Amino acid sequence: MKKGSALYEFLKGLWAENPVLVMVLGTCPTLAVSNTVINGFAMSLAVLFVLLGSNLIISLIRKIIPSQVRLPVFIIVISTFVTIADLFLRAQFPNISKALGPFVPLIIVNCIIIARAEAFASKRGIWLSALDAFGMSFGFMWVLVLLGIIRELLGFGSIAGFKLLGNWFQPWVVMLLPPGAFLSLGILVGLKNQIMTSLDKRKGRVS
Repeated sequence: MKKGSALYEFLKGLWAENPVLVMVLGTCPTLAVSNTVINGFAMSLAVLFVLLGSNLIISLIRKIIPSQVRLPVFIIVISTFVTIADLFLRAQFPNISKALGPFVPLIIVNCIIIARAEAFASKRGIWLSALDAFGMSFGFMWVLVLLGIIRELLGFGSIAGFKLLGNWFQPWVVMLLPPGAFLSLGILVGLKNQIMTSLDKRKGRVS
């Protein structure tokens, strides 16, 4: 796959340059809100909305932003979309908004959003910036949802609020706490690295 192509810019965030498992960005909300599937999915959608909107706007105005003030401009653009997302959640999904707490407003300073604005959207056109936003957001999403499945299943015996394990199951309370979040994320990072190492070795044998 050619680097810089539309397909590459979309797919890189899903695996090769996953923002959580590879670049280790957005760790704070990843660990904090991934205790349930619904919370993780809601946070992912908020990040998708903010990242897509900010990437598009920054790409559009990139040629007229003075380099000396580009970061403040990025923050203003990002904060606009974060405010919209936060107000929407509070109005339409108050329970989810309460569960996510301050982590939706903190998207303003989320390293994923700022990094994509600085490293990509400010240097690329609208089409590639949109694909980059979708790829990075979906990469962030599948990690958060998978963490939510693991932690909710072991911590509550349920997935997305649906009870799957009977009364015989003794919940692992640690999975709902910060140590469980770090442990789950560490396992995913280790598995990802192991898969990549195995694939590299296989390519070496073939070549």
